[in-house]
Amino acid sequence: MSNSPPKETDVEQGVSPDDTDAQMNEHTDPHAPGGYEFEVKEQDRWLPIANVARIMKTALPENAKIAKEAKECMQECVSEFISFITSEASEKCHQEKRKTVNGEDILFAMTSLGFENYAEALKIYLSKYRETNGNF
Repeated sequence: MSNSPPKETDVEQGVSPDDTDAQMNEHTDPHAPGGYEFEVKEQDRWLPIANVARIMKTALPENAKIAKEAKECMQECVSEFISFITSEASEKCHQEKRKTVNGEDILFAMTSLGFENYAEALKIYLSKYRETNGNF
């Protein structure tokens, strides 16, 4: 085989250049001025694995071990969950022409996405947090 570019007949049919893996991590931020594109690396989308592992350890017996795969799975899941909730809250802010996501936006997003049981508990936590630390 030669190192020359593929001929038109060698290109897979039905796949547009927009579907390539190279462009998979490029996103357009609709809230950025002018809708600039930016690249999000996979490790930048996830919470640090050491933090995830530390939180996991608090829920387990002191002598318990956590497999690397379990840490990685939890890292991906919680990061995706946070992104999911934050995206919904951000959309609400955008519709209301606000730039700052606050606690109420997160609680609203959780309720609208079906996590009302968690939202109710967090509403109590947020209220007590504000009592203790000033009205943030």
